[in-house]
Amino acid sequence: MPIRSGKPFSKLTRISAGLTSSSTTLVTPLVGTVEEANEADVRALFDTNYFGQLRVIQAALPLLRQQSSGHILGVSSSLGIAAMPLIGFYCATKWAVEALHESLAQEVKSFGIKVTLLEPGAYATDFGSPASLKITPGLDAYANLRKRVSGRLSSAERGDPEATAEAILKVVDAEQPPLRFIFGNTSLPMARATYADRLATWEAWEDVSNAAQGEPKKKKIASF
Repeated sequence: MPIRSGKPFSKLTRISAGLTSSSTTLVTPLVGTVEEANEADVRALFDTNYFGQLRVIQAALPLLRQQSSGHILGVSSSLGIAAMPLIGFYCATKWAVEALHESLAQEVKSFGIKVTLLEPGAYATDFGSPASLKITPGLDAYANLRKRVSGRLSSAERGDPEATAEAILKVVDAEQPPLRFIFGNTSLPMARATYADRLATWEAWEDVSNAAQGEPKKKKIASF
């Protein structure tokens, strides 16, 4: 059963493009290792970053299908491409957002609905500021890791958020918009390196992976 509640788009007659995003006013970014984090904080993060977007999508889809057009833009992150330590739970929500929209794009293509994942890198906003973070109580075992990651993030260059509007409009106006769109000039080199490393690892273990298939068999599955 869909988790949407009410009909927030019931008074609208048309939607051209819709942006699904999380709100850091509802839940702050969670900083902590996998071992340190509180489950309730992790659930709150997923409720906003993942389920928040899902609710908007489910509410908008009936109208988008009816009009046989529209463009859903989901806000992911460069951290939805490659994860980092200490913010792994935030990364996990963005990986979930990536999978959601990738599946969605295949489901709604025949209705004339387009889907794009926006993958911004670091920008000079309040996001990530000391006041915006929820930092878990730290274990001494991870103190050095925290110091290294904090130093790396504090020295990183950040983009100008005012420069993004024109880029988003170009994506919206495109006849064939991309499924994924990176914001900024640092994420694509990172993505290249990440996928090169993944491919190299998969290929190095290809023989073992193939052996894990065993003897191929055909088996009927339940009809959907």
